[in-house]
Amino acid sequence: MVFGQVVVGPPGSGKTTYCNGMSQFLSLIGRKVAVINLDPANDSLPYECAVNIEDLVKLSDVMVEYSLGPNGGLVYCMDYLEKNIDWLQAKLEPLLKDHYLLFDFPGQVELFFLHSNAKNVILKLIKNLNLRLTAVHLIDAHLCSDPGKYISALLLSLSTMLHLELPHINVLSKIDLIESYGKLAFNLDFYTDVQDLKYLQYHLDQDPRSAKYRKLTKELCEVIENFSLVNFTTLDIQDKESVGNLVKLIDKSNGYIFVGMETSAVEFSKIAVAPVDWDYYRYPFFLFSLQSTVAAVQEKYMKDDENIDATE
Repeated sequence: MVFGQVVVGPPGSGKTTYCNGMSQFLSLIGRKVAVINLDPANDSLPYECAVNIEDLVKLSDVMVEYSLGPNGGLVYCMDYLEKNIDWLQAKLEPLLKDHYLLFDFPGQVELFFLHSNAKNVILKLIKNLNLRLTAVHLIDAHLCSDPGKYISALLLSLSTMLHLELPHINVLSKIDLIESYGKLAFNLDFYTDVQDLKYLQYHLDQDPRSAKYRKLTKELCEVIENFSLVNFTTLDIQDKESVGNLVKLIDKSNGYIFVGMETSAVEFSKIAVAPVDWDYYRYPFFLFSLQSTVAAVQEKYMKDDENIDATE
């Protein structure tokens, strides 16, 4: 059984940077990593990829030949990849014996909550190659500073979770830059835990552009809360503690933590429900303590502000 990550998210959320940093971190802790670039628009890769979709189809060629824009071209490329899934499987088979896989997907969000081509590619790989994959959905953390954009990010995250039907982790990326676009209205845990969204209504009403959509916004917030599926973890890809905490979550979601363990079903259950900061035997290479608390992240990356609303 082979484990890996499906890295998705809007343009600019840091997917390629994530794949580069995550591959370096996983190599540091002793895993052989293969990065698979499935973004035909990504022609500047900071990492060495084991498989590159440009060897099969190039976005620039598609746009010229079929007179398509970038979005239409990406949809065509994913359709073409789905029809030629045998090519991708043949490229992956030599890696299955001892590699951990990172799939770097395009940033066109329609591919992951509307179209079925990317989902079909993932599901076929899971079925045919016996993969255990977790979807890592990156959202730029600075969206939290704008209530309207934050609600949009929640809707996108929820739609992607429901569409892909994979073990799923939503990540606020670039957490070190979270206050670059303004102060947050609430403490960080309000945004990571997706707490009572009605508290955002006051701040939305301050913007005349969104005030007239008050009823629609209220209904959308209720949809998010009724599903009660979305929450976030945080990530600074340049901080080894932050990356390590995320790796623990991913390994727990796709079952990597259970590989090689010989114990009873009861013990498996205890591990499955244990907090993330349990003693993770798989990381003898870690020379630091991994403590993932939102309060610690807020203290590290956000300035104290007495005016931040409390959300007790």
